[in-house]
Amino acid sequence: MTFRTVWLHLRVPFSFFLLPVFLFALSQSESLRQGTLDWGRVAVIGAVIHLLLYPASNAYNSYFDKDEGSIGILETPPPVDKTLFYVAWVLDLLALVIGVWIGWPFVAYLLIYGLISKAYSHPIIRLKKYPIASWLVIGLFQGGFTYLMSLQAIDALPVFDMLTFRPLLAALLCTLNLLAIYPITQVYQHEEDGRRGDLTMSRLLGVRGTFLNTLIWFTLSLAGFYAYFRGETVFWLLPVCLLPGVLYFLVWANRVFRDERQADFRSAMTMTLLAGTGLNVFFLFLLVLTDS
Repeated sequence: MTFRTVWLHLRVPFSFFLLPVFLFALSQSESLRQGTLDWGRVAVIGAVIHLLLYPASNAYNSYFDKDEGSIGILETPPPVDKTLFYVAWVLDLLALVIGVWIGWPFVAYLLIYGLISKAYSHPIIRLKKYPIASWLVIGLFQGGFTYLMSLQAIDALPVFDMLTFRPLLAALLCTLNLLAIYPITQVYQHEEDGRRGDLTMSRLLGVRGTFLNTLIWFTLSLAGFYAYFRGETVFWLLPVCLLPGVLYFLVWANRVFRDERQADFRSAMTMTLLAGTGLNVFFLFLLVLTDS
């Protein structure tokens, strides 16, 4: 495999869509509020998660799936070989080595997440074949679990400090967002997943059901954020930031309900990009407001 092929399958830009979880945790950091935040530590944690852990998971998934149709941010994935398998393991091991500097709870997080991501793709276990289990695993681990461990690592807190109301509520909101968004990223892959025998959540729900699922969980998430911010003014920045994504979703859903063939790769990526950008902008605003 060429360097370019490996790089494409790492899908590093795809980590952008998961960045809001980390930014949310950073915005809720007590160290940030107190003006004692170690920005070097924050940079290392963010880089390990988004430049090593997530790309390793993407590479491992690509190696075992050997997709021929559109997947992730790749409209036409190039062929893979064993090189990608080794690259995934090297990135995972590098993440663990660097993680030791952050702390053992962070290492434990990296190890657990790495193993879960491998169970998701590996043919012996392949959680991906089980629609509800894989949906919940993705929602929990890319959402709530990552939020809690990011917050713990940023502030170097005792792990049990995460098991209190506000951190757990924030983690739940991250999970709700993933439960809403994840199936919509699978909606154009039904034929490809069917060829491999994977009954994904989107295939189980059907095309229209996938859109209804997104609407339901997103509405619950928005209500949860209103409760989390206690209805304060800052909350209203969230629907404003998400407005482009919401409008696109509604227009796209209208097209899809008329013709299911409109549930295509480019539309799904556009919607995911708009939603991810909206969340990133909101949490960056929140970060600045908290720091000021």
